[in-house]
Amino acid sequence: MRAAYYERNGSAAEVLRVGEIDTPRPGPGEVRVRLRTSGINPSDVKSRAGVTRKIAFPRVIPHSDGAGEIDVVGEGVPPSRIGERVWVWNGQWKRAFGTAAEYIVLPQVQAVRLPDGVGFEVGACLGIPAMTARHAVALAAPESGARLLVAGGAGAVAHYAIQFAKARGATIITTVSSAEKAKVARAAGADHTIDYRREDVGERVGEITGKRGVDAVIELDLAANARLIPAVLRPKGGVVVYGTGAAEAALPATFCLQNGITLKFFLVYELTPAEHQAAIAEITRMLEAGRLINNVALTLPLDEAVAGHEAVEQGRVIGNVVLRM
Repeated sequence: MRAAYYERNGSAAEVLRVGEIDTPRPGPGEVRVRLRTSGINPSDVKSRAGVTRKIAFPRVIPHSDGAGEIDVVGEGVPPSRIGERVWVWNGQWKRAFGTAAEYIVLPQVQAVRLPDGVGFEVGACLGIPAMTARHAVALAAPESGARLLVAGGAGAVAHYAIQFAKARGATIITTVSSAEKAKVARAAGADHTIDYRREDVGERVGEITGKRGVDAVIELDLAANARLIPAVLRPKGGVVVYGTGAAEAALPATFCLQNGITLKFFLVYELTPAEHQAAIAEITRMLEAGRLINNVALTLPLDEAVAGHEAVEQGRVIGNVVLRM
């Protein structure tokens, strides 16, 4: 099979190659998916570069997200699953071979039915962006009617988070860095957008909430934005953190202590089986109802994997980047 792979950490142009490797066979409890698409996420390019983790295998096929059809099943898997259209999650988490290939083998639970009428490009955006967003919203807004601040509203995760939160009746304030990104966030359902490059985020949140602050913040970069917590969050509020741009963050500890602020951290790869299934169920419901806007900004052939990684790394597109097999 053809696959994109790397054998050492480095820049995409230096280490990412496309070539022929052995086609895998499924073992007991596993399925093989003939992949049609592979999603490129920021965590994929950071792993390839060696920023977040060093290469742990002699050869790595990157990417955790993808979609295609099950073509072979292992022992213990119902043969009726052959031919099923699926999206996959955690394809390359703690495994050598991910979705940047024509085939992937993985436990059958990690191949989720893709609803009829939902394209494979969309399926390549669900494992990390949509699942992260849904779980973040579940933690930040367990009850209807919450006021939320979603950081980076045009980003892949935040774009989905706005939609899941609106489905729960939340009022959404989101930060953006341009008029174009504000338009994308509003199309997803954001009630208010704040251009953090031109406006004071704390002042604007105060104006919008009548100086009460939001109930919770969904945060993609705690290290960069922790300083904003006192200006935007109400007493007894919470911050749900799914990412950080640095290994350490300077927290406003006194404010958090005096106001009973809760910080909740999670890594989407390490959700419990129950958390995964809850996220999958809600994603499926939203897809089947046609209620998810899926922002696929760039689709490239597998041979242009380097260009795809560079597009994600350099932030050149607003939305998801997908490889087509």
